[in-house]
Amino acid sequence: MISRYSLPEMAELWSDQTRYATWARVEVLACEAQALLGRVPESALADIRNAPVPSAERVAELERERDHEVLSFLAAFCEGMPADSARWVHLGMTSYDLVDTALGHTLARACDLLIGAARRLRAVLVDRAVEHWETVCIGRTHGMHAEPTTFGHKLAGFAFAIDRSIRRLEAAREQVAVGTISGSVGTYALIDPFVEQHVCGALGLGVEPVPSQIVARDRHAQLLQAVATLGACIEQIATEVRLLSRSEVREVEEPRTVAYQGSSAMPHKRNPTTSERLSGLARLLRGYADTALEDVALWHERDLSHSSVERVVLPDALTIAHYQATAAADLVAGLQVFPGRMRAAISQSEGRVYSSAVLADLLESGGDRERAYRMIQDAANGEDFLTLLKTEGIETDHLRPERFLARHDVVYKRLEALRDLDD
Repeated sequence: MISRYSLPEMAELWSDQTRYATWARVEVLACEAQALLGRVPESALADIRNAPVPSAERVAELERERDHEVLSFLAAFCEGMPADSARWVHLGMTSYDLVDTALGHTLARACDLLIGAARRLRAVLVDRAVEHWETVCIGRTHGMHAEPTTFGHKLAGFAFAIDRSIRRLEAAREQVAVGTISGSVGTYALIDPFVEQHVCGALGLGVEPVPSQIVARDRHAQLLQAVATLGACIEQIATEVRLLSRSEVREVEEPRTVAYQGSSAMPHKRNPTTSERLSGLARLLRGYADTALEDVALWHERDLSHSSVERVVLPDALTIAHYQATAAADLVAGLQVFPGRMRAAISQSEGRVYSSAVLADLLESGGDRERAYRMIQDAANGEDFLTLLKTEGIETDHLRPERFLARHDVVYKRLEALRDLDD
């Protein structure tokens, strides 16, 4: 992923050097297990443990000679130890015993970073929802004025959407945090299952129950579906900010720095560029999720068609999502809210947004539904809605936004329960 949409901690996790450090750790752990089984001498194990992690540059240099990354890594790794000890490295293993077990460890760590960012976003949404619980605004359906609600209610809905995304990510993390060290077609023919148990246990991983040399790729597909869903939920927040930021609405505005410049030609512009960026990144995440599904069906025990794909989609998707969740939290935390503009939008309707309450009052007093509906509809199409209602003998003085918030505490109690998760 380009540096523009990468944060340092996630970018470092997916660097070539970190990958080779993880590979080295897997090889050392495997040798430890073999030593416990009496297959690797303790003297060789000490040399293997002390061998430095090869540089990414050295592995790349050797790969130009071998055209095989794992073999190039092993050659570079073994350069750091005596030849008599190097012969025990990778004993009984195949390439993807190393690659997939290390990948499971990396995916688990990447998920932890992403879940942490998503939890921060949830906490910020909850805090801002509480702050604006009584900030009355107009609700909109089909883009049109509907009934009064509050800005806090909007934010609470987003907070619960992020909470559901966190739960999906947690479930997906469990599925991808697995490894396998089982040999060429997963039968453990040349390696004791104890090696797998030792390595995966040390790395905090589960074990693929029926390995085929590789970890099943439906696990990765599940993760990127969860990542894409988080992205879509963030896009929903961003879309709301974009709509409420329009010049003729201007109920909210993105946080600005002193360096902000909105247009190269029009100095007055205050464009919602962060929200637009978040919306665009969500499109990438959906594409990566679809691509991950293409990796599930492989030939027989395995082929290599998945490798080139996941070298791109796994680091890119998790890096983008981490950036997106972090940027969304910053956006919501600094979002400017204009309650006066929100009240003004309600006033602009000249009472039409209270039509459902008028209809309910008429029906409760024994009115005919069809006649009452048509009468209110006709009045709403006129020039002065409230005056026209009064000519029909309908009292309108009690029509205020607060009428629609009488049971708002029901939702607030649910929000408080969500807030407790971050305390």
